[in-house]
Amino acid sequence: MKQKLKNFLIMNLGILLTTIGVYFFKIPNGFSTGGVSGIAVVVAGAVGQYFPDLAAYFTSANILTVINVLLLIVGFIFLGKGFSVKTVYCSLLFSLGTFVLEHVWPMPKPFTDQPFLELVYAILLTAIGSAMLFFTDSSSGGTDIVALILKKYTNLDIGMALLATDFVIALSAFWVFGMQTGLFSLLGLFAKAFLVDGVIENMNTSKYFTIITTKPEEISSYITESIHHSFTKIQGIGGYTGEEKTVLLTVCRRVEGARLKKIVKQIDPGAFVIVSNSSEIIGKGFRGI
Repeated sequence: MKQKLKNFLIMNLGILLTTIGVYFFKIPNGFSTGGVSGIAVVVAGAVGQYFPDLAAYFTSANILTVINVLLLIVGFIFLGKGFSVKTVYCSLLFSLGTFVLEHVWPMPKPFTDQPFLELVYAILLTAIGSAMLFFTDSSSGGTDIVALILKKYTNLDIGMALLATDFVIALSAFWVFGMQTGLFSLLGLFAKAFLVDGVIENMNTSKYFTIITTKPEEISSYITESIHHSFTKIQGIGGYTGEEKTVLLTVCRRVEGARLKKIVKQIDPGAFVIVSNSSEIIGKGFRGI
């Protein structure tokens, strides 16, 4: 229950950051880095240029809401019970948040006259938000729903298909907003891809311990009773001293790892401890496949 609550809070924080990044920084600047929000920015911009009388109705928030709702309906039709409740929740919350902000805090122009600074915040907030959603096995919907449908019915490389779609959406910013905004949009598209991967890897990082000690019982008791993890015990012999040693192998979260290092040195000052980072630990208490 505690883990579910933690994931729920992370998921909502991810949606909040994504909404703030899209509404306050992407939309006012015309940055189109792919996804449904990118389509909404481009369509709203095109309507504002070519059909100014309709601009009040075709706002980015309205377009975003309509596209997300349509994609949710398509998702239910093609994916059925396999459609994630979390995706529905996040998609609707994202659309609702953007719609509310549009009426509570109108953004007729960007905060500053520094587009690169605005792009940094647009990418930073949306990338961290997306990474937090992926960390909880959810998403904000949109083109992710299209990916799920393609995955179910075709043999296409989904990652490349989505990248190609986002690339086309980013290119459309050249036509609607001009060269500068188009170049910023392309830069944002590639920067976000790298940043999302980096944030996810950092959030998943755990510590892998190899502890060589002559006091295995006290250390193993701390591992099982205090940080609630298991371990693997191996008997070994020191190559230099010929003394019998016990090797304990265990993994834990970063905060737990800091405590474990301290406790090991308190219990056995002569222990030899090797600590390495890993973002791919699969098994009970960590990640599923």
